[in-house]
Amino acid sequence: MDRPAISGGAPIRDKKIYYGHQYIDQADIQAVVDVLKSDYLTCGPKIGELEEKLCKITGAKYAVVCSNGTAALHLACLAAGIKEGDEVITTPITFAASANCALYCGAKPVFADINEETYNIDPEQVKKLTSEKTRAVVAVDFTGQSVELGSLLAHCHANNMVLIEDGAHVIGTRYKGQCNGSIADMTTLSFHPVKTVTCGEGGAVLTNKEEFYKKLILYRAHGITRDPQQMYHEPEGSWYYEQIALGMNYRLTDIQAALLISQLDKLPVFSARRKEIVTAYDEAFGKLPQLVVQKEIPESDTTRHLYILRLNPSKLCINRKQFFEALDAENICCNVHYIPTYYFPYYEKLGYQRGLCPKAEKLYEEMISLPLYYAMTDQDVEDVIKAVTRIAEYFNVENSDET
Repeated sequence: MDRPAISGGAPIRDKKIYYGHQYIDQADIQAVVDVLKSDYLTCGPKIGELEEKLCKITGAKYAVVCSNGTAALHLACLAAGIKEGDEVITTPITFAASANCALYCGAKPVFADINEETYNIDPEQVKKLTSEKTRAVVAVDFTGQSVELGSLLAHCHANNMVLIEDGAHVIGTRYKGQCNGSIADMTTLSFHPVKTVTCGEGGAVLTNKEEFYKKLILYRAHGITRDPQQMYHEPEGSWYYEQIALGMNYRLTDIQAALLISQLDKLPVFSARRKEIVTAYDEAFGKLPQLVVQKEIPESDTTRHLYILRLNPSKLCINRKQFFEALDAENICCNVHYIPTYYFPYYEKLGYQRGLCPKAEKLYEEMISLPLYYAMTDQDVEDVIKAVTRIAEYFNVENSDET
């Protein structure tokens, strides 16, 4: 049974709305059915077709699709040559994979604080933390807003470092008019169901550098090659192949590739609808002093994956947990993105302590993720705005004596 809303009456909505949800239409279903009726289920012609489509959409020269976004990050680190003793700078406001990818290679993640207005990694903090051991920066386009690629790329190249853009949120975004995915040394993508486009699971690495591309292809499939130019021995016949590196099985299936190709056809309308919802939220919540909306840099034309709303503790007499629960009582089911990575027990065991990134930690205490996805109706959006506004106004500190 639903809890009563703060008014004591019925919730604003009868049916729960969640923070994210995939959109699958008949074209998507037919694309999968066609593959199921074909001669290929795993790596077949749809893989190459998908990679070509990603290159066309983003402007990247090469695309390598893989099993998920975490695999994409691992492949990027392997291609960058990250190894034991290296350091990789990243943000704590991200999913754990952004830091774990360094650990997979034996390197040490170093956490840089965020810009307190955009919530993205602060390039100045990256510069301060760069050492002789720093091999790469994994910069996360948090919520879909582009990181400051110009500053980060210049710093990385000046210090012989690789810029890996964790673009799990970023597909559809442009930086200075250029599609994200065609700017950093490597950009990783994720196609989880709550992302803008999905194939269930899936990922990709985009790059303009042939040397990275060849390594990505190799590491994606066990470190095995059928290219005679890469082999150490003369091929014995058409069946012959060699393992020349220690790779993984990070391949994507044709079933998933077909679904994603169909989803990418809808990227323009997915992007446009997300922008409409973000605009409606910003206009409504920007008027309330109890709430803080995320700022965007002018260089980023953003397709938002997440809508982060920050609570202003000086204007509210409840904390984030209470606000979260009040929304749940209104049948608005939110989430929190993200718990700072070094808060996790695994990282504590590695010696990381709280206090490393004060701005990121403060953001975590105050933020929630509101529903944002293509299939939201205007009524859904209106209900979210009504619920958030009702709670913010009811628990305004100026009303604290009454409540």
